[in-house]
Amino acid sequence: MIKVKGYAAISANDALAPFSFERRDPGPHDVQFDILFCGVCHSDVHQVRDEWGGSIFPMVPGHEIVGRVTATGKDVKRFSTGDLAAIGCMIDSCGTCDNCSKGLEQYCLDRVIWTYNAYEKDGKTPTYGGYSNRIVADEDFVLNISGKQDLKGIAPLLCAGITTYSPLRHWKVGKGHRIGILGLGGLGHMAVKFASSFGAEVTMLSSSPSKEADAKRLGAHNFVLTTDEERVKSMSNYFDFIFDAVSAQHDYNKYLKLLRTNGVHICVGVPPVPEPVYATNLIGGRRSLVGSLIGGIAETQEMLDYCASHNIVSDVEVIDIRYINQAYDRMIKGDVRYRFVIDMSTLQ
Repeated sequence: MIKVKGYAAISANDALAPFSFERRDPGPHDVQFDILFCGVCHSDVHQVRDEWGGSIFPMVPGHEIVGRVTATGKDVKRFSTGDLAAIGCMIDSCGTCDNCSKGLEQYCLDRVIWTYNAYEKDGKTPTYGGYSNRIVADEDFVLNISGKQDLKGIAPLLCAGITTYSPLRHWKVGKGHRIGILGLGGLGHMAVKFASSFGAEVTMLSSSPSKEADAKRLGAHNFVLTTDEERVKSMSNYFDFIFDAVSAQHDYNKYLKLLRTNGVHICVGVPPVPEPVYATNLIGGRRSLVGSLIGGIAETQEMLDYCASHNIVSDVEVIDIRYINQAYDRMIKGDVRYRFVIDMSTLQ
């Protein structure tokens, strides 16, 4: 067994604190690597605080992981010692169901094994995430990354990046399309970067006037203040797509009206309570309200390769692991532009 240092929450009421544990030795198909950087996702907070229910403690969060390979199993073909490597939100799946066979492991019909807050295939060994100094995973769920980009900015691509890239690709957003991005945070800022890179006309929809300059720096062509009701109303039937990254309570009906006929409202944010949606706002324009999770492994690799060739990374604030609890508080307040990333060399 491999001795590992990390940060964990012992219960939903505890702050994250130093935690020592063990990982398995690499098997024939496993890759072991030292973690260099780990992004901080808003879902880390939800799960550490058991806001979604079913949290497994002790919990070591983190699923935006980049590092350098230190050992490989005898049957590993894609990685060698010294290579850069990455792990995203999942580390295994059944591999045989209809969805897995189509490269949609994130929608595995049996059981996705998440990078943390889950159990491995034996049903009893907890998975521990990237707020730690070492990790071991099956080669099939380890990703290649470019050494030409800033590793700190690559880390959030493993969740925020693929969560935005996947639905934009699935619905073929690109030239000739108008898309509104709702919410300029960790997800929203990546949606702006990708949508503009794909050739769409991008409009930032935000309640914060202070974010206009940033939105345009990131690639938005237009900015609409969502508290300006007259301005919002003037955008009725304007967009082909709305990309909704808001996890706070908000009125979907307000934005469905901004879609053209056959428009699609794509939800990736997770509000805390259900919201009513009036059927007339869907029926009246043959509009769709849809959701999307992350992408599969092949699509995640495609996204990383696209980012490498188009020089796309996340905007990040690098922190010491000892600052993680303050970072959580700031993240809840929206006080980060646009993703915290932990420098794991600060883990003592």
